[in-house]
Amino acid sequence: QVQLVESGGALVQTGGSLTLSCAASGRTFSSYAMGWFRRAPGKERAFVATISRSGGVTEYTDSVKGRFTISRDNAKNTISLQMKSLQPEDTAVYFCAAARVDGSTVYINPLSYTYWGQGTQVTVSS
Repeated sequence: QVQLVESGGALVQTGGSLTLSCAASGRTFSSYAMGWFRRAPGKERAFVATISRSGGVTEYTDSVKGRFTISRDNAKNTISLQMKSLQPEDTAVYFCAAARVDGSTVYINPLSYTYWGQGTQVTVSS
């Protein structure tokens, strides 16, 4: 069982930066690939970024490449999402998720993730 708690959501202006964090419970955090997803108003939950167990493999959705960076600290059971050059279309509730995997597997499909946090709101004003 893994419990995930996101934090760091806020209201920021266009062009601003924000870092989201996700704290995980449990002693097997390093056994999980982790992901960030977001749900914008009126839209389905969408993939943002994912990171492998060791942090050596990452993937991003095209719209955030070069602006967002996912990272993890297995000693602290946390992952982060650094967001730069934020745009109004980044406004959404952001969720972190965990999937138990082998090796460097990462997932972009939300159905592959077993555990989810409650989400944190990011609002980018124009």
